Amino acid sequence: MSKRLLLGLLALLAVLAAAVAANTLRQGSRQLQVPPAPVVQVDEAAVADTLAALVRLRTVSVVGEPQANADQFRALHAELQKRFPRVHASLQREVVGDFSLLYTWKGSDPSARPVALMAHHDVVPVAPGTESAWTVPAFEGRIADGHVWGRGTWDDKGNLVAQLQAIETLLAAGHQPRRTIVLVSGADEELGGLRGAAEIVKLLKARGQRFEFVIDEGLVLTEGVVPGLQAPAALVGVAEKGYITVQLTAKAAPGHGSMPPPAGTSAIAKLSAALQRLDQDQFKPALQGVARELFDTLAPEMGGLQRVVLSNLWLTRPLVEAQLAKAPSTNAMLRTTTALTMVNAGNKFNVIPGQAQAVLDFRILPGDTREDVLRHVRARVGPDVEVQAVGGSTDPTPVTPTDAASYRHLERTLRALFPDTVVAPALYVAGSDSQHFVPIADAIYRFSPIRATPADLPRLHGTNERISIRNLAELVRFYHQLLAGLDVPAT
Repeated sequence: MSKRLLLGLLALLAVLAAAVAANTLRQGSRQLQVPPAPVVQVDEAAVADTLAALVRLRTVSVVGEPQANADQFRALHAELQKRFPRVHASLQREVVGDFSLLYTWKGSDPSARPVALMAHHDVVPVAPGTESAWTVPAFEGRIADGHVWGRGTWDDKGNLVAQLQAIETLLAAGHQPRRTIVLVSGADEELGGLRGAAEIVKLLKARGQRFEFVIDEGLVLTEGVVPGLQAPAALVGVAEKGYITVQLTAKAAPGHGSMPPPAGTSAIAKLSAALQRLDQDQFKPALQGVARELFDTLAPEMGGLQRVVLSNLWLTRPLVEAQLAKAPSTNAMLRTTTALTMVNAGNKFNVIPGQAQAVLDFRILPGDTREDVLRHVRARVGPDVEVQAVGGSTDPTPVTPTDAASYRHLERTLRALFPDTVVAPALYVAGSDSQHFVPIADAIYRFSPIRATPADLPRLHGTNERISIRNLAELVRFYHQLLAGLDVPAT
């Protein structure tokens, strides 16, 4: 009997192995095959010099100070007018909310839906105390070692320069778009875009405009970031997480430290217990939606064990979910995340406070809502802790489907310019100005072909932000190809 059981198990394992192997081989590449795009000549030195000039302008947006650095923002406007004469002679230019810019390149066909390119020109400040860690001072705008260095080179003045240069080049060649092209450059994206992008959307909506697609900053062209993938990966953000900030308040009778109350009844103890429950009992991770499509797209391009595992999620999904949940970057793709960010209680070492507060930052996965988060929190903190949403918040954006014609156009553009690159949809876990366009856009993409290795990722909002001159020229070619190919029939 035991021999029969053993033979049966071996047969079952053989069938399972055959099914896994067959399923792995059946998962063919999803990458489009397109001819290479013609090489557009770019004056790399001139483009780099333009970006360096913009970096020297300290367009830092400041919370609660809408006129902060006003002279720097106006100087940036003037610099753009000087550097891109054809754009400013041919496109309609409007200033919205004091410092945000809206350019309109009118198309020849009023019935064709317009497209929008976005790139904000405000930047974050340098973290106090880190100035000496910069190889090149953050606002010097130095060109050295094949790079333009400084705050804003990556986020997001590099994209703005590339977009304007692409349009300048198209204008010089006599190009007339069929669709209207709109360029949006916000001056307060780092603060949420309420004075810039949000007001521009109100203006465009009042004019009856609805967009075929919008493309904004977001994910990038990664190299060596995705384990098991040898080729570069262009990860296109097809959705953006929502967010909500939740404040917890626990109250109890105050008193003297010499006569503490029973264990677990002070305000700090109540709050601590609530925070521990929220930290340990988070939203469950699930490989579904955008994350599932991402790995389904990447799997055929991988080698070895990774390809086998990701091609057979019907069998390996629990293992894959557990592994992905261990790393912060992939964990954020699988669930609504819980981050404990602020705690405040007491003001004297020997006084038991009557109140303790904490703030948590939730980033909401498509499929969940702000109300889901509040229900989740209330169910875990109990009746002794008050729960209140504070500050701004938003639900996740809709997911742009990858079978949309605009996604295919973006994919063709990338494959024509970067033929060795794998293009895949992904979830953008941060925020962008493009979220304001949800009511007036059929599709929104959060991507620019900035090349980033694992060593580069900390430069975003961090120290030694930079972009290579070669990559900056690639950005120009990308936007040029994206716009020039809009009205070319797909082959």
